[in-house]
Amino acid sequence: MSRPSSLIRGVALLCAAAGHASAATALSDDAHVSLLTRNFYFDRDYHDSGAQQSQRQEWAQGFIFKASTGYSPGTLAVGLDVLGLLGVKLDSSPDRTGSELLPYDHDDGRAPDTFGRLGVTLKLRLSQTELHIGELLPSLPILRYNDGRLLPQTFQGGMLTSREWDGLTLHAGQIRSFSPRSAADSEDLYVSVGGRTMVDARSDRFNYLGAEYALDDDTQIGAWTAHLEDVYRQDYYSLKHAERIGDWLLGGTLGLFNGREDGSALAGRLDNQAASLLVSANRGGHTFYLGLQRMYGDDGWITIDRSLGSTLANDMFANTFVFAGERSWQLRYDYDFAALGIPGLTTLVRYGHGDHIEAPGVRNGREWERDFDIAYTIQSGTFKSLNLRWRNASVRRDFGDTDFDENRLIVSYPFDLY
Repeated sequence: MSRPSSLIRGVALLCAAAGHASAATALSDDAHVSLLTRNFYFDRDYHDSGAQQSQRQEWAQGFIFKASTGYSPGTLAVGLDVLGLLGVKLDSSPDRTGSELLPYDHDDGRAPDTFGRLGVTLKLRLSQTELHIGELLPSLPILRYNDGRLLPQTFQGGMLTSREWDGLTLHAGQIRSFSPRSAADSEDLYVSVGGRTMVDARSDRFNYLGAEYALDDDTQIGAWTAHLEDVYRQDYYSLKHAERIGDWLLGGTLGLFNGREDGSALAGRLDNQAASLLVSANRGGHTFYLGLQRMYGDDGWITIDRSLGSTLANDMFANTFVFAGERSWQLRYDYDFAALGIPGLTTLVRYGHGDHIEAPGVRNGREWERDFDIAYTIQSGTFKSLNLRWRNASVRRDFGDTDFDENRLIVSYPFDLY
């Protein structure tokens, strides 16, 4: 018997030993165990003469293990999820660290040979309401975990989701800490304002409430409120709509953020309003996108540092266009080669531009990013589901020392173990 299977069956046997044979069967029958192997090469070259580091270049192998039991029978159903993460250094050097593939010693710059962590989540279900307590991977408009490197970022706390009424989904939760993508431990949450990390503005209480309502099959509205205790408070409102016109499928997401300081205001007075609109048009293998984004107020966009900004229209591979006062737009084109009889092959190209940036020593600053991505998933044979991906990005600004070109080569292979 494999170790993953043993883990699930072990939980089931404990239930059976306690006299709950039906619970053991349900836990085991609905269980799922998987292992994702991810080989990741990251290379970012800085071009400014004043850049503190000329290159960030590392190579590593990651293993992402997930085991999930089913729910036990009964009015109050119980289950368990396990997440195991392991990163192995393949190539690194003190003068090339900082890619966030691997942790490193800030004194000598050296990365460890391995790092990892193990997280467990207790899940409870009553009717159509679920509560998850423990290791979490939130994907919410006001907090999204970041999986853009070797291992995913994780959070610790509790998340409640309720779907008791048709069309209405209610959310509530409290997040207490997080584990960065390149770390084995967890730490208090801290804030990012306009892309600037503020590590001294820390808290162990991120509370949120949210509601999403489907007006019909094509239209959804949402309202959220969240606050990082004594740091910031933020509200978010959204409208999503999709419409089919002939052979075209049109879609759009409008989002509005309002952020300000909270309680003791550990990050100082904060003032940000952000407007985001992403529209799309799909026909056959072609999808076109237009993103429009604007920052208002004295500060840039406010969020938990290191989390993903994909709620915003112009979140790209290396930049999110969130400086104070910034106005940005994005054009993107995706193509799925399945339309040409080559399933598994996809590509995207996009360009984003921002201006009117206000920052210390900067007035009406400008920046742009260009992205290219191509990926292929093998469809059959011995290596079925093996995914090969190349991502390329270039970022240029007329201020600071942060012009760079970046390449990411990623090879992923999933194993379905149980």
